[in-house]
Amino acid sequence: MNTKDIERLRKEFKPKTWMQTKAHDSWSVFKIMAEVVEGYEELSKIGPCVAVFGSARTKPGDICYETAEQLAYFLTKKGFGIITGGGPGAMEAANKGAHYAGGKSVGLNISLPHEQAANAFIDPDKLINFDYFFTRKLMFMRYSQGYVVLPGGFGTLDELFEAITLIQTDKLVDFPIVLISRDYWGGLIEWIKDRMLKEGKISTEDLNIFHLVDTAEEAVEVIDDFYKKYQLKPNF
Repeated sequence: MNTKDIERLRKEFKPKTWMQTKAHDSWSVFKIMAEVVEGYEELSKIGPCVAVFGSARTKPGDICYETAEQLAYFLTKKGFGIITGGGPGAMEAANKGAHYAGGKSVGLNISLPHEQAANAFIDPDKLINFDYFFTRKLMFMRYSQGYVVLPGGFGTLDELFEAITLIQTDKLVDFPIVLISRDYWGGLIEWIKDRMLKEGKISTEDLNIFHLVDTAEEAVEVIDDFYKKYQLKPNF
């Protein structure tokens, strides 16, 4: 890279001044408020849903894709709607399962520079688009009656640990969190036990916040048992 190239990059990627940052933040407040209001208004009409998370890079034919589709189909038949991040991969599979089961198929889509476009299996009146991850995450937390987490990347981990933290600290009403695939999540769980638990970073009770299973049927059973225990139904 020569001197001209360096100078060009400096001009293109010149950082914002503090005053520019403050001005941008002030206007962003209105956009954030609009996303929250729209999310609250739309999702409050939909009813109880289970959120399904997993990699956007999961391909049709992959075992995780098929599991997500089966899971959503079974949950829909139990009376739950399905809510996903609205994109491809495991999200598409879950919306697809809900769609073919004749249930509610919700998508909270977010604008990203790659890999994220709303999938074709979301109900047209239940697609909500977001620019901010944190407002979208707020909607998942507020309007989900359970989380099912399939193998995924950083975004999937973000959603998982946010929910665990909020339940752990009593900032979120307790609901079932289910991880599917012992093969995928087992190493992480062992690390949590071997390091975090043994070193006193978490308590033994914290491990009861989530469940580890291998199949869609097992995941549905965990959620179904949770609501039967408290004598609640999906259509409460």
